[in-house]
Amino acid sequence: MAVGGDLERGINGEGIEEALVKKEVGFCEENDGKSCGSIGMVLLSTAVSVCGSFEFGTCVGYSAPTQSGIRNDVGLSLSEFAVFGSIVTIGAMLGAVTSGRIADFFGRKGAMRISSFICLIGWLAIYFAEGALLLDIGRISTGYGIGILSYVVPIFIAEIAPKNLRGGLTTLNQLFICAGSSTAFIVGTFVTWRTLTLVGIIPCAILLVGLFFIPESPRWLAKVGKRKDSYAALQILRGKDTDISAEAAEIQEYIETLQTLPKTSIWDLFGRRYIHPVIIGVGLMVFQQFGGINGIGFYASETFVSAGFSSGSLGTILMGSIQVPITIIGAILMDKSGRRPLLMVSATGTFIGCFMAATSFYLKGNGLYAEWVPMFALCGILVYMGSFSIGMGAVPWVIMSEIFPINVKGIGGSLVTLVNWFGSWAISYTFNFLMDWSSAGTFFIFSGVCAVTVLFVARVVPETKGRTLEEIQASMSSQI
Repeated sequence: MAVGGDLERGINGEGIEEALVKKEVGFCEENDGKSCGSIGMVLLSTAVSVCGSFEFGTCVGYSAPTQSGIRNDVGLSLSEFAVFGSIVTIGAMLGAVTSGRIADFFGRKGAMRISSFICLIGWLAIYFAEGALLLDIGRISTGYGIGILSYVVPIFIAEIAPKNLRGGLTTLNQLFICAGSSTAFIVGTFVTWRTLTLVGIIPCAILLVGLFFIPESPRWLAKVGKRKDSYAALQILRGKDTDISAEAAEIQEYIETLQTLPKTSIWDLFGRRYIHPVIIGVGLMVFQQFGGINGIGFYASETFVSAGFSSGSLGTILMGSIQVPITIIGAILMDKSGRRPLLMVSATGTFIGCFMAATSFYLKGNGLYAEWVPMFALCGILVYMGSFSIGMGAVPWVIMSEIFPINVKGIGGSLVTLVNWFGSWAISYTFNFLMDWSSAGTFFIFSGVCAVTVLFVARVVPETKGRTLEEIQASMSSQI
């Protein structure tokens, strides 16, 4: 197609400026009308961004294998270690509150750069700590960084991915969270707690360097008025020979529609226009956290000892070993079976796993089948972790990245992420005290939450597979 023809007619009615931009970035269109591009840059950009997810995982998994080492070396009491273990979630809540604004003001890449730098400082503080104060400062700093990352990484991936790959690529966020926590679980059983901080430092460094080699989100660039840069970024992501006219026009039309809407505040989220995605996003995060994931994950080693094992190393290693392969299966199924079926299967599995663990602790408390209790508890927790990894871990973040219109994505995403981290703090701080109260009762409570999750997904959560972000948000608005 000749450039002169573009200047006379425009491309699909988009105008002269867009035609010039497409010429500059290597726009082409094949005679058969099919795009002729590559997803290589999408995959590279995703690979760089999920270093932030790996960082997230190492932070939340760090306390599980290090509890006895830190308490012995630094002399922390149980309550002091409970503060250290849970204070990461306080930092993450602060990060969640600011994550949307930071990502909207500095861009998705800028937000990842800021958060990785803060995490790096936090890990160094933990490494050099000789007392509780510096440990807690380092822990809250890494928490603040991953609070931002927990929002911006799935948002960035969702905004750069083609719609047919968006679910699977966004699930890589959870896959690398699992990979990070699994690495912390496994490596932490063989090295000292100071050495284990290197597992958190390395992905920060890779992310900081990698951000120089990937483009910014074209949707964010369009939102802030950088139309030419948005076209260029989209062309880079789709391949220099890909016809991006339809996708670029859809993005631009949606942005122009949003610009006619009034600016939104946190209170607007609870109005009629946005309450549906708020209920879905907040509800999924509440059920994800109050199902017990961070209590079980943060203190896995001690939980296995409570179940009757002489050491928690075996259970911790097995937990770390199953998360990654099962999350890979979930990523493969994400764009095949859909979001809702994965959530239903996952929530059902977490219910079964918690109920098995609760039953084992009940039998132990009553002196029944003592020789079978440790293995039954191990099986229950492994069923729980495997079931969580295939759906409840990843899918809420995928759906959160899809359901909010871009004009409220910052505020809405911050709210949902804040709720997630508040739930994480509540569970991680109270878990040890709940276990002292009643190990069986704790897991029976978690199993009840998981059962209610199945009902919530069945009644409230929509299917978003195979639809563009604009189509999802338009359909949700039509349901008001």
